[in-house]
Amino acid sequence: MSTPAPPEPMWLRVASIDEIATGIFRYDLRRPDGGGLPPFTAGAHVTVWLPNGGTRCFSLANNPLERDRYEIAVKREDPGRGGSKSLVDGVRRGDALPVSAPDNWFALAPDVSEFLFVAGGIGITPIMAMMRHLNSTSAARYKLYYLTRSPSLTPFIAELQAPEFEGKVLLHHDHGDLDRAFDLWPLFERPTATHVYCCGPQSLMDAVRDMTGHWPTSAIHFESFTNALAAPRVDDTPFAVRLAKSGDVVTVPAGTSIIEALRAHGCRVPSSCESGTCGTCRTGLLAGEADHRDLVLTDEERAHNIMVCVSRARSAELVLDL
Repeated sequence: MSTPAPPEPMWLRVASIDEIATGIFRYDLRRPDGGGLPPFTAGAHVTVWLPNGGTRCFSLANNPLERDRYEIAVKREDPGRGGSKSLVDGVRRGDALPVSAPDNWFALAPDVSEFLFVAGGIGITPIMAMMRHLNSTSAARYKLYYLTRSPSLTPFIAELQAPEFEGKVLLHHDHGDLDRAFDLWPLFERPTATHVYCCGPQSLMDAVRDMTGHWPTSAIHFESFTNALAAPRVDDTPFAVRLAKSGDVVTVPAGTSIIEALRAHGCRVPSSCESGTCGTCRTGLLAGEADHRDLVLTDEERAHNIMVCVSRARSAELVLDL
């Protein structure tokens, strides 16, 4: 039993793979015929269908003026649900990958004269596209504060030392020493007309969010593809999902998301972020008590819907409109 498939992805060839920091790989994706790709704007991402059957979103790092390729960066992580491992370990130069058209939840605000970028680790990826875009098309000023553990763990470090970024980038390495952490507070102590864009580890984004609480909310922007909401919890227990249209019952073990269990059963649900933030996998909830863990649904919507990428069950069984 299956649900309607999402829009047909493009099949793109992996033209090159480069390790740009320890355990972080850059993928250059192109059409096999060398033709043009759908346009994108700075801050955009694509969804990639992985060898393990899952999907993950990756920000585009190249200049949006480039229409012949998409550039993504992937950090191979052993913890988690295996998405990055599946890509890094299972894909080689010359392989073809299903890739969605670009979408953008992190776009640069129009008519802004100054931007402040804060990035940590792999969170530099969408900001690289933003800076490349601003360098080539805009008179807007910007400054990047890029915080990493060490030079060897800093993707795009070579590019950021190029002349076009001179005076616009501050690199800070703390070498794992909390006493050497960069003090961001002076940047945010007094609100200005600057727009702030932050992408990186959850701890960094939480810190920036706390420090900008007195800024206009419209001027503060965050991007996260982390699976913190989907991470297993110690009190998670197995439960059952009944598919109303077929009557099939699917067991969802602890440590496995509903969407993963559905895929294993052969039931495909449209999805994108798989972090409870985009709304793509919204599914009708017909019976049972859900443990809602998303950041999308309103209280009213939660009575009859569930985000199957992150949420679980408080009752022994959920009945889904599938």
